[in-house]
Amino acid sequence: MFLKKMKLFEIEKNSNFSERVLGLSVPAAAVFTLLVALDLLSPFAAILSYIFIVIFNLVFLSPLTLELQRLKQYINSLTSDGFTKDVKLSNIETKELAQAIQSLHSFFVAKTDALETQTLSDTAVLDSLPDPIIMIDRSSNVLGANHAARLLFGESITEQNIEKNIPAESFVSALKKVLKEESESENLVFFAPTPLNKKLYTHIKKLPFLSKGRIVAVISFYDLTKAFKVEKMQSDFVANASHELRTPLSVISGFIETLQTTAKNDDNAREQFLNIMAEQASFMSSLIENLLSLSKIELSQDTAPNEKTDVLKIIDEVVSALELKAANRKMKIVFEKPKRLPKIIADSAQIKQLIQNLTDNAIKYGLSNTDVLIFVKTVDEIPHSNSFNVASGKALSIAINNKGPKISAQDLARLTERFYRLQEHKDLGIKGTGLGLSIAKQIIMRHKGNLTVSSTTLNGTTFTIYLPLEMK
Repeated sequence: MFLKKMKLFEIEKNSNFSERVLGLSVPAAAVFTLLVALDLLSPFAAILSYIFIVIFNLVFLSPLTLELQRLKQYINSLTSDGFTKDVKLSNIETKELAQAIQSLHSFFVAKTDALETQTLSDTAVLDSLPDPIIMIDRSSNVLGANHAARLLFGESITEQNIEKNIPAESFVSALKKVLKEESESENLVFFAPTPLNKKLYTHIKKLPFLSKGRIVAVISFYDLTKAFKVEKMQSDFVANASHELRTPLSVISGFIETLQTTAKNDDNAREQFLNIMAEQASFMSSLIENLLSLSKIELSQDTAPNEKTDVLKIIDEVVSALELKAANRKMKIVFEKPKRLPKIIADSAQIKQLIQNLTDNAIKYGLSNTDVLIFVKTVDEIPHSNSFNVASGKALSIAINNKGPKISAQDLARLTERFYRLQEHKDLGIKGTGLGLSIAKQIIMRHKGNLTVSSTTLNGTTFTIYLPLEMK
């Protein structure tokens, strides 16, 4: 019955209301019991008085209990729903308390939103940086890593210890110096062993004492692997160029000295030596021209071509220019010309240089009394390359075939290296700078195309150029 009354008053069963009412009435019951025992009050009067006090406590505590109950519901709504609900409070003190709670809630919501926005902003900024950055605690455990770091070390890097990921002695030593506060920061270049296998520049910086959280140091990395490869390639390039130029220069210098001394009056020797000197000078001129051409093409790598180029017209011009050279070797250039071919977006001068280089090579290294064949067609896509990006979409395929000796798989893999020449060509005394295919590769890379080479005993060697109709 009493519980039903509580429900009528909207008092929750678990509010301990009845216990509170009875608890306040206990002292009165003790007093009335004592008065009855001393015959100062009749039992009937004591019971009536006690009932009156219980009713008084019930009436007195009900509004306060309901008020506190509503206040509790209001606070629960703030914590669970995150927004303010209407609350019916009649007491001034509880109203003020509710307003204070609402102000405190609004303050913390604003602070939380600001902190969340700042965290998202900081994360976005760190993830946009191209270099790997990780944050560690005092035990070298990774607490945070940007996108570049997760790509380098793996998505699970934040659950690992950086010393186990990079066990290089010099790195670990520098890291410990910073963590032990023996140094504010450390910079070093080291080789990160398997599985990274990279040359890295690293900056380790201890965070200020006032910085919050468990993060005590930040480590940034810069991958020097490509830079070192480029530096080595440039060094090799200069060394090779110097070597290639030194030989003809030595020959020319030797003959000049001979003509100035022992062969000064020898007409036959002078004629022979001048021919050799002219040949060597021509080789040097060709080498220097190729070096300058290669350098010029490399400088234009970041500039996309924008000309509409008629490949059929270019091939016609190349065939006309090289027909005499082919005839001198008892060879013929056969161009199977399609009826229609779309124009492409390309650098016309470079495409002409590309096709002319490969056709000239086909004549130079093909067998006498054979044909050089040129085929052109449209293909749906460019074959994938493992070393550079190729354009998507349709492309032109230009195949140039000669009937020369088969090229081994080992030589095929190195054909586009600078200054690389087949030993059998050297043995046969065929002149060349070893830069023609390097130039071809650079032109194709600029156009986001590809170059494939196949060589068999039966069909000879075929160089196939792929050029996109539009660079995408």
